[in-house]
Amino acid sequence: MVRSVTDTTTDMVPTETPPTDDALAAPCNRWWAWAIAVTGVVLLAVIGVASLLPATLVSDKENQRTGEMQPTPYALTPASADTVNDRIVFGDLPAGVERFDTSNAFHFVTVTSPEQSVLSWFAGRDDPAIDFMTEEDKFGVRTPSQRREFNLQMMRTAEQEAQYVALTTLGFDVDITPGEVIVQDVLCKAPGEAGECAEWFPSDEQIDPADRILEADGVALDSVDDLSAVLADKEPGDTVDLRIERPGDGESDVTVELSASPDDPDRTIIGFIPFDTATITLPFEVDIRTDDIGGPSAGLAFTLAMIDELSPGDLTGPQEVAVTGTISLDGSVGAIGGLTQKVSTVHQNGIKVFLVPASQAELDDPVRLQRLNDAGRGEVEIIPVATLDEALAALVQLGGDPLVMMS
Repeated sequence: MVRSVTDTTTDMVPTETPPTDDALAAPCNRWWAWAIAVTGVVLLAVIGVASLLPATLVSDKENQRTGEMQPTPYALTPASADTVNDRIVFGDLPAGVERFDTSNAFHFVTVTSPEQSVLSWFAGRDDPAIDFMTEEDKFGVRTPSQRREFNLQMMRTAEQEAQYVALTTLGFDVDITPGEVIVQDVLCKAPGEAGECAEWFPSDEQIDPADRILEADGVALDSVDDLSAVLADKEPGDTVDLRIERPGDGESDVTVELSASPDDPDRTIIGFIPFDTATITLPFEVDIRTDDIGGPSAGLAFTLAMIDELSPGDLTGPQEVAVTGTISLDGSVGAIGGLTQKVSTVHQNGIKVFLVPASQAELDDPVRLQRLNDAGRGEVEIIPVATLDEALAALVQLGGDPLVMMS
């Protein structure tokens, strides 16, 4: 065998290959990836910090009472639209009185005023349904005890007035017993700009909302009529000695200068609006669960829902109906606060019809009216009503059944 001494194996010598575009781009891509990641981490950190910092660092507004700029740690925001019908509880109904099923419901609308952060301020600063609030906007100038007593009295009054108006509208007999004298609001003597008060009656120095007036010139008061009798022979500029009980402070004696009524110069007044504390005696037991409702703005909703429950047919017609507004014993509907936020709440809950008080200032101001429409995204029909009768008529026009008297 002859073996060749020559190696026939070919040695493969690698040659240099030019780098591809992908290879050149890899370091650049890694740089951008790191930049994006770092930016994301920074943004998350900024958002986290902004959600913890109070809005008072960036937000303030003018106090209409003092003219001073004040921080706004709170905001009035939309809350909920809950059915009223489920909150009405009847006791044993007498013969001839029946509770009827309803296809749709009335909804009362609430707002809330939570604390705000820098982040929530930034997100809500251009939202028509967000109103930033100072401490005074939210709490007023009352003490916590005064606020608590005031809110309880307002809610008690709203429930009783709704019961009275609903049942008398249906034809039932309801007895009223006058109640004690409790201050609801001190009267403004001379209105100023933007709805503020330029001058208060002298009584503002001595009495506050939620004060209970026990005596006047030594006469014990069981009702507003008793107070009117004490003032009958007095003239503007005279004084009256009052014994008051203030929530949280107890009883004290004050002397108040009297004034002429702005509506009747011949009538002498102290200068306050009393709560309607009359006791309502119903022909059967009716209760409204108001545990998480903080004011009287559901009065009209309570009234309509009770009427609907105790009469045949559906007042609401083919749709759910949202309602806001106070109710008085004469059936008149009073203005409420937070209407813009309530319109937004109604829209968020998919309700298309909203009965509101005709006396709302927003309805007479083109700018504020446009804000209402913006809050409802143009999808909420806002219907102003001044009385219960107007509310019932509006519901009929919307397809609801006419009221049927039951007694």
